[in-house]
Amino acid sequence: MNKQLIQPLLMLVFLPGFFTLTASNSPDSIPNDILGGLKFRNLTPAFVSGRIGDFAVNPKNFNEYYVAVASGHIWKTENNGTTFTPVFDNYGVYSIGCLAMDPNNSNVIWAGTGENNHQRSVSYGNGVYKTLDGGKSWTKMGLENSMQIGMIQIDPRNSDVVYVAAEGSVWGSGGDRGLYKTSDGGKNWDKILFISEHTGVNNVVLSPDNPDIIYASSEQRRRHPQIRIGGGPESEIFKSLDGGKTWKKLTSGIPTVHKGGMSIAVSPVDPNYVYIMIEAQFDKGGLFRSIDRGESFQKMSDYNASGQYFGEIFCDPVRKDVIYALDVVSKISLDGGKNWQALGLKNRHVDDHALWIDPANIAHFMIGGDGGIYETFDGGLNYVHKTNLPVTQFYRVNTDNAFPFYNVYGGTQDNSSLGAPSSTIYSEGISRADWTITLGGDGFWQAIDPEDPDIIYSEYQYGNAYRFDKKTGERTNIKPRERAGEVTYKWNWNSPMILSKHKRNRLYMAANKVFRSEDRGDSWEVLTEDITRGIPRDHWPVMDRFWSIDAVAKNMSTSLFGMAVSMDESPLNEQILVAGTDDGVVQITSDGGKTWKKLEQFPGVPEFTYVSDILTSKHDENTIYVCFDNKKRNDFKPYILKSTDLGQNWTNISSDLPLNSPVLSINQDHQKAELLFAGTESGVFFTADGGGHWTQLKAGIPSIAVFDIAIQERENDLVLATFGRGFYILDDYSPLRNLTTDILQKQGYLFEVKDALHYINAGRGGYGFGSMEYFSENRTYGAVFTYYLNNIPKTLKELRQEQEKKLFDQKAPIPIPSMDALMAEEKEFPPVLVFTVRDEAEEIVNSWKVSPQKGINRHSWNLRYPSIAPVGSGKNKFDPLENRQNGLLAFPGKYSVQIALQFRDSTWFESEPRSFNLVPIFGQAIDANQKKATLAFRKKAEKMAATIQSAHLLTDKLTVELNQIWQTVHAMEQAQGSLVTLIESSIKTLEEIKWDLSGEPSKASPEERLPSKVTLDDRIDAIFSVFGQSSTGVTKTQLDLMMILENELPAILNKLERIADKDMVEIGIMLDAIQAPWTPGRIPKWKAE
Repeated sequence: MNKQLIQPLLMLVFLPGFFTLTASNSPDSIPNDILGGLKFRNLTPAFVSGRIGDFAVNPKNFNEYYVAVASGHIWKTENNGTTFTPVFDNYGVYSIGCLAMDPNNSNVIWAGTGENNHQRSVSYGNGVYKTLDGGKSWTKMGLENSMQIGMIQIDPRNSDVVYVAAEGSVWGSGGDRGLYKTSDGGKNWDKILFISEHTGVNNVVLSPDNPDIIYASSEQRRRHPQIRIGGGPESEIFKSLDGGKTWKKLTSGIPTVHKGGMSIAVSPVDPNYVYIMIEAQFDKGGLFRSIDRGESFQKMSDYNASGQYFGEIFCDPVRKDVIYALDVVSKISLDGGKNWQALGLKNRHVDDHALWIDPANIAHFMIGGDGGIYETFDGGLNYVHKTNLPVTQFYRVNTDNAFPFYNVYGGTQDNSSLGAPSSTIYSEGISRADWTITLGGDGFWQAIDPEDPDIIYSEYQYGNAYRFDKKTGERTNIKPRERAGEVTYKWNWNSPMILSKHKRNRLYMAANKVFRSEDRGDSWEVLTEDITRGIPRDHWPVMDRFWSIDAVAKNMSTSLFGMAVSMDESPLNEQILVAGTDDGVVQITSDGGKTWKKLEQFPGVPEFTYVSDILTSKHDENTIYVCFDNKKRNDFKPYILKSTDLGQNWTNISSDLPLNSPVLSINQDHQKAELLFAGTESGVFFTADGGGHWTQLKAGIPSIAVFDIAIQERENDLVLATFGRGFYILDDYSPLRNLTTDILQKQGYLFEVKDALHYINAGRGGYGFGSMEYFSENRTYGAVFTYYLNNIPKTLKELRQEQEKKLFDQKAPIPIPSMDALMAEEKEFPPVLVFTVRDEAEEIVNSWKVSPQKGINRHSWNLRYPSIAPVGSGKNKFDPLENRQNGLLAFPGKYSVQIALQFRDSTWFESEPRSFNLVPIFGQAIDANQKKATLAFRKKAEKMAATIQSAHLLTDKLTVELNQIWQTVHAMEQAQGSLVTLIESSIKTLEEIKWDLSGEPSKASPEERLPSKVTLDDRIDAIFSVFGQSSTGVTKTQLDLMMILENELPAILNKLERIADKDMVEIGIMLDAIQAPWTPGRIPKWKAE
């Protein structure tokens, strides 16, 4: 191909134009759309799943349902959970409170965002959404400041009438709070029930026989880092008889004390039966029943579940006295709430939040909880767990240095601490069997011995740390214990625990004090006294008042106040340790813990703000980064501060991070100090200029909270712990480090190539795992090439369409292209990006073409030579991008790659070659001399296989043609005997060739057929069966098989050559002589009469 440089005029299309450039040679601002090739992949233990919030089941097809995941978006199944598909990933919010399916159209689903409870890890939403097409697309319908939505109900008589119970922010006042109604499908909303700026509505229920009868409950609640109030005087129960125009409180038989979380259910069998579960002061709560539509209630039992996390009740679809209550262990009452029994917990996770009951078979129901979805068909005696829903909530993440694939460990919300390899050698991916559970409970910080990856430090809630030996399975409790005379330490739910970067046996932990161990946690030294402000948790008013110790569920499921929540040790100076607290203190020591500097004021950061993460610089021991998260005081701004003098002065580097997305985590590139990564409530961002400008990384990852960030330095991998979608890995993010304005101004650029691991990418063995078996994605197999293209030249068709669009927008006449112009468009090949891989001797190993993409993109080489097999039948159109990368596997060694953008017989851009190595993960199987001989033999065998395959194709082609000729001749009376004889002889010879090539098709397996001649296919298959599973040298058996093939193949080829070049020609002449109708291989002839 002509590689001349194209004309300067055409080169103008490559001018960047849209980048803002700075003198520092670092991109000032990088458009996200050029980063699409840097794509995250997911690594999630789907078998533990995650917290489920609600179901919406198609009443006409129970196999189709939608799942609201508390912090993992919305998922849909059309086959009863055999597979799930995410349908709400890209709408800027991940926390889902409730779903409602239109009873008149199962393609219409309403979603309330913001999880509808108020436990410690709840997030927030941004309103109500609706889909009209079964989840393919969603439209925001308003109530953007509702924050958490408790319930949605649709009037079955009129689908445009919808009620939304908006709870409002659990961390502050105001917003869209109360009960809202729309009568026009969400275009407009009326607030039909409002309590106060502190109290929203958490339940709305329509009477089954008359939707104008509405029951609702208000819930007064508040949570801050230091306190939780679970109820108050404004929590009440309401009823309307006129579709929400007027309301009255339901008080008869209802406790008069402060109430907390409540749930309402109306029996579909008898709507006179109304059940309410109430959480209340002084043990006055319980299960209450009305048999007169709420006019009066009778307390049936004291049983009630925690309103902050459970407590939703459901009526049985066929029995009016049967009700279900969701709880740690859900319960059922068969007598209207008097007595309760467990719903069934055999092989099932605790903590339930969602329930669906089959109205046609009450023994069939689904429960959704902290462990995912469970389905029973025998009333709860046994359960099927949906182990393919990847929505695990990770608090923290860490990696080890295992080779060839490092491991990723993390702690989860109520689903243990566990880890898995970042990739495997198996083509299916990372399976359930690859995961290791290091500790039970809720999991948090993890640390791995840098020299022994089998030693993992994990913890569950409140600082309960363990040292786990992966080899033996033994766990040793290493939590620091109080010294003589000390009062108990104050441990946070998510207590810091780190392993020193300087000494492998040194651990740090922190409660309200900081601890250090020099012997892997067997003993501890207390480095500080109380590191917090020491302010009692009741110091501040809540909802404009102070609350008694008897307030509803006060501080239940809430950590104590005044303790460490973040910590880091300098990787450059072991004397520097920094700790952050939940009351906004940062403590710094630069002498190994002998003295500490207490910092309480930070510019631009509200006092007492939770210190969500701390990072000591990997490049300057005096530099510290601190993240603050103030959402639990209703402040959603991002705060990242930087100090270059160990905390003397601070600079805010949050700059252009989203204003409604608190920062949860931070990390720094180990080679470029200015390259930082920030995890926020809405995703992960990076800055290449130390915080001047931030860009979100969106490819392959939904909008999701990133609680923690790890960097695997050997691999340059970015590893995220997300709270609701498991881990995400960006393999080799180094292009972000190396990206400069010089590169962005180039026409194209090929980044440095990372060495590739060399192994056989085969299956695990066995098959038929079924469609529910979940595998996380491996890293891309082979050598990965990252490139940048400034622009792609336009084809004639694209240029015409571009011009036509301008004319159309201008309402100007659009000329009709000529036929010649359209034909020129049709004949023109689009631009191609050519990859060329060479070996150490500069010989081409493989070359292929792909469709070029603008921006930064990636393409991989599967470590194989191109196939030399003939193109099979069925190709009726030339494909310039056909993938022929399925030849022999290349051997370990040194290689290089070069790319070129080609169009219209010209090279528009050509990169410099980049070298890389293929590194065997199990060591070199053969030495250099064997490698050369083995490669030569394999190429010879591949050529033999291609020749045999070609013989097959030619035999089949000639057989088809001769059968058509034979059919033609058979119908002609003037056919001569010599012609018939030659046709029959040729057909018989082809049958013999087929036999020699592949033998007779056997009804039995090859091993069970009667002894017969060994075919060429048998022999070549025996040689190639080794190639796909091994990179070892040549065996004596292979050499013997090749020798036999070399002896037997020529005779077959000679027969084919005689038929193709001699017999077919003679047959054609004879056919022409008798003026036979056209047959394949002959040129049609015309003779005028």
